[in-house]
Amino acid sequence: MEVYEKINYLLTEQKMSKKEFADKLIELSPKLKSTGETPSNQTILGYLYGKREIKIELIPYIAEVLGVSEQELFSFDLEYSCNNNYRQSKEVREILHNLQYAPNTVIQNFKEQLAKYKALHDESLRKF
Repeated sequence: MEVYEKINYLLTEQKMSKKEFADKLIELSPKLKSTGETPSNQTILGYLYGKREIKIELIPYIAEVLGVSEQELFSFDLEYSCNNNYRQSKEVREILHNLQYAPNTVIQNFKEQLAKYKALHDESLRKF
């Protein structure tokens, strides 16, 4: 999954239009190294549609507008949650992030519970 796809996913999750995102990004006045200028609305929309490569110097500003860390734009956690229901994606990312702090017994219990839910889900699919 490309970074622009993850950005668009987060926009959908936050119910923010591409235009709103572009306006908020421009408000932060990021400067492109190549021109020393803030990118235009048209340029930002080109990034969001995958028609232009996102310049690395914009990543901190993009993360700020979206309210995520820069690393989240490149992480598997976000990519994984993109494949799930929009309503649950933020919660999935929070769970994945916080798992590193859980003791092994909690992780084992969680794993067992998830296996039970998966079995129930698989069983319901076989009935149809």
